[in-house]
Amino acid sequence: MKYRIEFTQTGKEMLSQDISDVRIKKQILKRIERLDTDPEKQGEPLVGELSGFRKIRVAKKRFRIIYKIDRNSRTVYIFAVGIRKEGNKSDVYHKAKKLLGLI
Repeated sequence: MKYRIEFTQTGKEMLSQDISDVRIKKQILKRIERLDTDPEKQGEPLVGELSGFRKIRVAKKRFRIIYKIDRNSRTVYIFAVGIRKEGNKSDVYHKAKKLLGLI
């Protein structure tokens, strides 16, 4: 049975506003579409403050898709999408933590 994929409002905004390159956006969307089948076997679980979420690397591993799985409703929630820039405020993990009120 397939999973339904839903974007959070923030995930939708990050994809549409933060990523301007159309080719990268297409790669990200194609990768997200594949999450409808066995999302727990894809990506990697996050640890620490973002435990409970998973990540997938996209576009030469520069971009991340951060998502959460709800097994009961068989839904994958796309929480954040963005570029990995360690130590920078535009880093996708920094933004995700900020959204969750962790920083």
